[in-house]
Amino acid sequence: EPPQHPPTLANVAYGTHERQVLDFWRAESPQPAPVVLHIHGGGWVNGDKARVSGLERYLAAGISVVSINYRFVTQAIRAGVEPPVRWPLEDAARALQFVRSRAAEWNLDPARVGATGGSAGACSSLWLAFNDDLADPASTDPVTRQSTRLWCAAVTGAQTTLDPAQMKAWTPNSRYGGHAFGFMPDPGDLRSRDTQFAPFLAARERLLPWIRKYSPFEHAGAGDPPIHLQYNAPPALGQDQKDPTHTANFGVKLQERLRAAETAPRPVFIVTPQEAAAAEAGNPKGTKTWRFAAKNVRDFAWASSRKFMWDAQGVKQPGAEHETVLAMSFWPKEGGDLWK
Repeated sequence: EPPQHPPTLANVAYGTHERQVLDFWRAESPQPAPVVLHIHGGGWVNGDKARVSGLERYLAAGISVVSINYRFVTQAIRAGVEPPVRWPLEDAARALQFVRSRAAEWNLDPARVGATGGSAGACSSLWLAFNDDLADPASTDPVTRQSTRLWCAAVTGAQTTLDPAQMKAWTPNSRYGGHAFGFMPDPGDLRSRDTQFAPFLAARERLLPWIRKYSPFEHAGAGDPPIHLQYNAPPALGQDQKDPTHTANFGVKLQERLRAAETAPRPVFIVTPQEAAAAEAGNPKGTKTWRFAAKNVRDFAWASSRKFMWDAQGVKQPGAEHETVLAMSFWPKEGGDLWK
């Protein structure tokens, strides 16, 4: 590839770890410029911020660019972080907040920040795009007070879910994702990254709270920013894929469920009964305790299950800021017939 335009600022620290650095390219603009946040790929185990696809086109269009490094899952495993995927995803959020905190100094429009990346960088971008705002207005850290919401995202080869049951149902020969939750026997050997999918799937029930926090699919809904998904081969749902880690099946399932839910006359499954039943594969041990307190509540309901289903349906609100919102329902499989 031809030599890349050198950054305006290189290796700017947005945290204290050696990997928490970014490069900044300032576009010539008389007004505060929009900015692309580039998150490199590499499965969250390798890669670097140095190369940014389309950099010159961004700058020529008056769009500034930030490219970040972040802490790897392998480093998180060695440090005992649970789940390890916390580090790369939370670093992406922190870098975004840091960039916004420099908006005036770097001539950036803090409202127009779009994310891009491939593979793991794409997954990180989608997690930011779909997530609620992670800003802490009460923080003493001015960076943490900044918003983590995006204007848009455009990604390639994205994993839209980190749920092994969904991956297995969509693409039977799925093998990716276990390392994000610590299933990597030797973090010093990157070849061991995708060798633990079966134990990952078996542990799904125990991991569900983490999956729901860190899987982009869990956060997607009406009101999220525009998303462009690009894949290199057509989808083939339910069939083995040549590259199951970057299959278009990921994108199709995200698109079809949310689009269908917006216009369907009846609720559409986000987690189907079959996927809910897959959650029974584990054999949980130990006990859990719930304690409840409520005031001024008309209706109160509680359910416990090893397998919850999820559906959504568009609700019209004429004249509202968002005329169509997605109403979400969660219920245990045991109550499925009554709910229907």
